[in-house]
Amino acid sequence: MQVLTDRYPKNCLLTVMDRYSAVVRNMEQVVMIPSLLQDVQLSAHGHQAQDPDLYNCFTMLKAIRVDVDHGLLPREEWQAKVAARKANVAENEAAETEEAEEERVSGQLDLEAQFHLHFSSLHHVLTHLTLKAEEVTRKYQEMLGQAM
Repeated sequence: MQVLTDRYPKNCLLTVMDRYSAVVRNMEQVVMIPSLLQDVQLSAHGHQAQDPDLYNCFTMLKAIRVDVDHGLLPREEWQAKVAARKANVAENEAAETEEAEEERVSGQLDLEAQFHLHFSSLHHVLTHLTLKAEEVTRKYQEMLGQAM
């Protein structure tokens, strides 16, 4: 796995994005049979209903990497894609309530504060997802008896 960290400072968002992409690409190369990840939980301690299995983590991490590498869909396309995935009305109502609350809060903050909030949140989320991709890769290797 090669991470291009020499180009940017350690805490630069571009470094975090490069690292995430590299780790997920490595995960994709290691996980040759993704179906083996179905119904396997990430954590070793008990099955928790809200935790997705490794297969769902794998597909989510791959989808996010595409967005990180190629940019986001236009807002309208993204909203249509999200709307198509939502199966019940309750989820739609919850999302609308959350969005309205987010708009109210963001209207109260100045632009610089909004930038720092979203920047630090994105940095944190990408770092967390990178660790999750490394864990999926490690767990897959353990399943196949290839743990290093």
